[in-house]
Amino acid sequence: MPRTFKRHSPTALAAYHDLVSLLLDEAASDIRGTPTPRVRGTRTYWYDRYRVGTANLERYLGEDSEALRRRIDDHERLRGDRDNRRRERTRLVRLLRSERFAGMDGATGGLVAALARAGVFRLGGVLVGTNAFRVYEGELGFRLTLDQSAATNDIDIASFEKLSLALGETVLPSIDRLLADFAFDAVPSLDPGRVWRWRQSTGQTMVEFLTPSFDAAEGLRDLPAPGVTAQSLHYLNYAIAEPIPAAAVYRDGILVRLPRPERFAIHKLIVADRRAGGPDSLKSRKDRAQAELLIAILAEDRPGDLREAYEDALSRGPRWRERLERSLKRSPGTAGILAAAQSGGR
Repeated sequence: MPRTFKRHSPTALAAYHDLVSLLLDEAASDIRGTPTPRVRGTRTYWYDRYRVGTANLERYLGEDSEALRRRIDDHERLRGDRDNRRRERTRLVRLLRSERFAGMDGATGGLVAALARAGVFRLGGVLVGTNAFRVYEGELGFRLTLDQSAATNDIDIASFEKLSLALGETVLPSIDRLLADFAFDAVPSLDPGRVWRWRQSTGQTMVEFLTPSFDAAEGLRDLPAPGVTAQSLHYLNYAIAEPIPAAAVYRDGILVRLPRPERFAIHKLIVADRRAGGPDSLKSRKDRAQAELLIAILAEDRPGDLREAYEDALSRGPRWRERLERSLKRSPGTAGILAAAQSGGR
């Protein structure tokens, strides 16, 4: 494919990253008690411990990082500056709209905002699929066009089963109740009583919950944090490892989590080869188109990240290499970009 794409202005890119920072500040400003670290295995997680009446409660804040510790230390000041921060977020979203950011439409944005308020992303959820691809517009600073977005409003959310078990907290309100408010009905699965996807009764929009599969079969798994069943999928663990915070452009911004863009792109090549309709189906072509665009951008702006993600996938075994090779045969330009990225790192 041609290595050409339209970029947003430096002003728009700076505004987007300011918006992400303000949304992270807002999340820290919700601390109401004593922030407390908890070690599980090799990882450290932070919780807000507080009292309501005689009850001791905990609220998950996030995995330990320097940025999170800095915001925790500053949470009292952040709580006192909420009104100014909200006004600034509104201004930044207005600026991004004027710079022709695609953003989220009202229906999708309203639902994603409700999922965020319920705690879906705070409790380990990662936005995947086409709506995640759209949010990369701000992270990578490219201008999204309709043919690149492959217009679908389906909302796919992935999470690790072990993380969901470890957090000890559940979203409120429940996913069933939340989605019912948006006219979504549960879609029956082959496993009676277990639901992992919902369809909107007024249209064809779907909400699906996914989780990585580490077994031979791709069955259903329970995710206690969102309180749902999820469809397990091979290769998904690669995509959602080490997710990043991101801002969905809607109203005054929505804090979500996305796969790292280089992992998302490589994973899309694998998914394109796995589609039930075959590698030349409409969905497979959409997957490759998204991967091609992201890989072209990353090759220019983040070649080291792209090289590491590609080599990581190749190192995971012959089945991974076979799927990537088959997809890249249908995307020779992208194959050349990845080959150049590999050779450039040596």
